[in-house]
Amino acid sequence: MSQIDVELQSVVKRFGSFTAVDGINLAVQRGQFVTLLGPSGCGKTTTLRMIGGLELPDSGRILIGGEPLAVDGGASRPTRMVFQNYALFPHMTVAENVAFGLRMQKVQKAEIEARVRDIVNLLGLSVHIGKFPRQMSGGQQQRVALARALVTRPRVLLLDEPLGALDLKMRKHMQNELKKLQREVGITFVYVTHDQEEAMNLSDTIVVMDHGLIVQQGTAAEIYQNPATAYVADFIGEANILTGVFQDDMGGYASATSPLGVLGGRLPEAYRPVAGESVLFSIRPEHVVIGPAASTLDFSQTGVLAEVAYLGGSSRLTITVGQNTLRADVPGLFTARAGDAIAFGWLAENVRILQHDARFIAPVI
Repeated sequence: MSQIDVELQSVVKRFGSFTAVDGINLAVQRGQFVTLLGPSGCGKTTTLRMIGGLELPDSGRILIGGEPLAVDGGASRPTRMVFQNYALFPHMTVAENVAFGLRMQKVQKAEIEARVRDIVNLLGLSVHIGKFPRQMSGGQQQRVALARALVTRPRVLLLDEPLGALDLKMRKHMQNELKKLQREVGITFVYVTHDQEEAMNLSDTIVVMDHGLIVQQGTAAEIYQNPATAYVADFIGEANILTGVFQDDMGGYASATSPLGVLGGRLPEAYRPVAGESVLFSIRPEHVVIGPAASTLDFSQTGVLAEVAYLGGSSRLTITVGQNTLRADVPGLFTARAGDAIAFGWLAENVRILQHDARFIAPVI
């Protein structure tokens, strides 16, 4: 039977008149890698800091392992946090930095030495154990910060955009290292990032936040393939978004009018619009089919190729249809020229009909 390591019950946090977290509920199962995802100001870091006891909720409860989070837990608190800036002590060696939390817990010297040695070996830091932070790369310093947090054997490890200061290549490498490490140690990770690709690569569960609310949670595949809102569709990956007016719900598929004509698509489970209601369409660029095959699909039309950008493994096409613009991704190098007429289309099963959102009112698909 699964156990819940972190539970938030109707948690609210305000800063003056600004509501940073607006009554959220969340349950994190033991051993999961859960990512809080969203842009700056969505409430993800405030939520993480409350789980870590660094901020107090104005209302609601936070439970760690079924127990209310202690306000003054200090070194005995069952969570540890890793920050983007590492927060290492510059005057301490790797060994001394890693041992710091154990000394605060008054662990016996022999046990400290053994536990430090074990975690340093696990994270590949043995050859650096006598170095100071200034003598190490960003990736190495990040490993030291992880070692210092993990050596105390927390129930939950909290990570606040820990890879944000690294260059792209190192960030990709550390994503793989983090994923591997979490599986090896079996500790629950709660991770904060604004990078959707990073969240999709790392997470068992992604929790998408918007204006202090949880708007969707699930696996990367669930959220990407079935976004609950236009905000999620636009933030997770890329999406063409088109305004429309709802017509009919036919059970498996629904239909709505758009600047391109009548389009069919699927509705999220919890959304049931009525005829005449303003809606939004979402279609991923990779689901737009180009060329003669488009004529066999549920929807097809002809536009004008405005631009082609070669991205290595694929090409990004920009297609105009009247005043509307469509993005399509096709494999390999696409050799047509700007100004050419181009057929495109898609399957209705790849279209999502979503609730209207004023942030996406521009007639651009």
